[in-house]
Amino acid sequence: MGSAVERTDEHVREYLIYRGFTNTLRQLDGEIKADKEKGFRVDKIIDQLQQFVQSFDFFGLKDYWLYLDRRLFSRLEDIYRTTVNKLRTSLYRYYVINTIQRSNLEKTQEFFQKQALELQGQAEWRDWFILPFIANPEQNPAFAPYFSRQWADTFMVSLHNFLSVLFQCMHIPVLLSFDAEVQKMTNLVDENEQLCQLVFALQTESRDQKEGDEMVHHKLPLYIQNIDPELDLVTSQRAVTITTTPTRNFFSTFLTQGRRTPGKTQQLNCGSSPSQSVVGRKEPATILVSAGEPVTSQSQQTASQPAPLRQKRLQDHEKERRELFSKPPSQVPEAVAELKRGDLCTNTEKKGETELVESAGEPMDSSLNSRNWAGGVSMEQPFIKLSQEEYGEHHSSIMHCRVDGSGRRVASLDVDGVIKVWSINPIMQTKATIMSKSPLLSLEWATKPDRLLLLGSGVGTVRLYDTDAKKNLYEMNIDETHPRILSLACSPSGTSFVCSAAALSRSGSCDSVPQIRLPASGQLLLWDTKTVKQQLQFSLEPEPVAINCTAFNHNGNLLVTGAADGIIRLFDMQQYESAMSWKAHDGEVYSVEFSYDENTVFSIGEDGKFIQWNIHRSGVKQSEQKLPQDATGPFILSGYSGYKQVQVPRGRLFAFDSEGQHVLMCSSTGGLIHRLTSGEPALESVLPLGGHKAPVVTVDWCSAVDCGTCLTASMDGKIKLSTLLAQKS
Repeated sequence: MGSAVERTDEHVREYLIYRGFTNTLRQLDGEIKADKEKGFRVDKIIDQLQQFVQSFDFFGLKDYWLYLDRRLFSRLEDIYRTTVNKLRTSLYRYYVINTIQRSNLEKTQEFFQKQALELQGQAEWRDWFILPFIANPEQNPAFAPYFSRQWADTFMVSLHNFLSVLFQCMHIPVLLSFDAEVQKMTNLVDENEQLCQLVFALQTESRDQKEGDEMVHHKLPLYIQNIDPELDLVTSQRAVTITTTPTRNFFSTFLTQGRRTPGKTQQLNCGSSPSQSVVGRKEPATILVSAGEPVTSQSQQTASQPAPLRQKRLQDHEKERRELFSKPPSQVPEAVAELKRGDLCTNTEKKGETELVESAGEPMDSSLNSRNWAGGVSMEQPFIKLSQEEYGEHHSSIMHCRVDGSGRRVASLDVDGVIKVWSINPIMQTKATIMSKSPLLSLEWATKPDRLLLLGSGVGTVRLYDTDAKKNLYEMNIDETHPRILSLACSPSGTSFVCSAAALSRSGSCDSVPQIRLPASGQLLLWDTKTVKQQLQFSLEPEPVAINCTAFNHNGNLLVTGAADGIIRLFDMQQYESAMSWKAHDGEVYSVEFSYDENTVFSIGEDGKFIQWNIHRSGVKQSEQKLPQDATGPFILSGYSGYKQVQVPRGRLFAFDSEGQHVLMCSSTGGLIHRLTSGEPALESVLPLGGHKAPVVTVDWCSAVDCGTCLTASMDGKIKLSTLLAQKS
């Protein structure tokens, strides 16, 4: 309660200043200074009583206790009056014992003289009037227990507990319970969202268990309801599909309608992945509809067919699907084309070759055509994209975008040095805007507490910023000779953080493509977050070089770094020394992360390769994948009159889901989710998130239960928040 009172006092002060009520503010500050209740802080009340006892101020002690009795104790029921009287008696005895222990007999006699009329009628004080006249009262059997340290500690603990329980049971004004109400509403919203996801998952599982052609048919929008259920196969030679993103409100409505739909009808099954040539699976899928093309005429014709004929056609299509799946992959497009020429496709135009189907307003993702490096798109969708929201308060290209440990807040930094701290749960809302006179180059959320943000500048300083109080707590001067703070990583234990500082010679501006150069000099330092002092400087062999990226494992015992010389270094954080290092990339290492099981390390470098390394065998590759430039950078944004903006990667280029089986990467039109495979190719595209009109330069993935949040930030300052639902197999 005490902390709530202090926060409320600050809010009231801020409000009075905002309203210009200076006289009221002055009066409030004066009364707060003279507050005898100490803001309902029990520790401060106990300290005040102790101060009166130690200074032999019995009258102050008595007045303070009478105030507490009149202000607080008098509101208790009568059954607690006995407890209050016992605590007052023990407090007075505590005072008397203190005067004798400190040999101040004058104060002892003064106490009995002033309190004689009040105490002589009380049985518990009858034997105490002889106390000033006993030579060694601490040896007297009647008084010896009160001179022990155990009695004094027991009394103080009892008084502390009594006041604590009293404050907790008091009626709390609505203003003080504001934080509790907000937290309660937030918990209810989270619980409701999880229940919705559980209902959806149970419905999907129940639908998958149906055998044969008995499927649950949800109530779909009008323009889809009339599609002929026999048209299971919608194909094309390239088979690229992009669908509009449903909103959260639509998803909730969809669940509600699905529960209300009676009967059992046949479900539509259509392709939902870029290279999926054949669809007819009995699992949730996206339905293709060409923009502006009517679909009612064919459905009406099909509905008029006799039931035996419809059944025969269904059997024929099922036979064709089995034959199609049994053919080699090279024959699939031709077989699909034959099926299409028969009687299947009416929702795409036939112009000699199949057109690409594109939903209204959604840009075509060029990365979908990169089948040669991504290994095609999976037949089974591991995620459903529930919604996609946009955060657009930045006005320049994003460098970093990170979710905090709780998954409720995001910190994003643009090339102008503006940092936005904004919430994503329960609603998207800006909480703080950080402006800096010096350029900011890096950021990282602190581990404990997670409201703190580490900000690295271009002038050799790191600031610790409190996002709740909206103020700087500390500013640490790192190194003047290496002023560029390129990377920050906070230990999972929360006791320290690693800081990478580099010299000014490193090329990396946003106005030109970096040329062949010598790696810049750099340092890797370990700082203590409690003492705010440097603990040590790591040795960088074979030469001190700029470290571009850093990452801890789950317990902070290992640290992996990627440097400008293309070398990955693994540090033992218990011995604070390098465990191993190896040449990983031709050129700089841009991004590096531990795998889910922490037996391997993944990295992306300037050579455009995504490589998995075995940390138990130095320099041994487990897999390697060549990526397109829009996934690795440098990122290029074309403008008017031939103007091009070029940005070297600064933030995280890839992020894993909660189980480490899928990875989110950058692309020219949005995030792209891949499945990690054990063979060749190492990546298999499963879901394009889309939504961007400029290249995505950094990503992050926060997962909670079955619902994950993907962040994709682009060069036009837009950040997309995509909510995914994992489909458990």
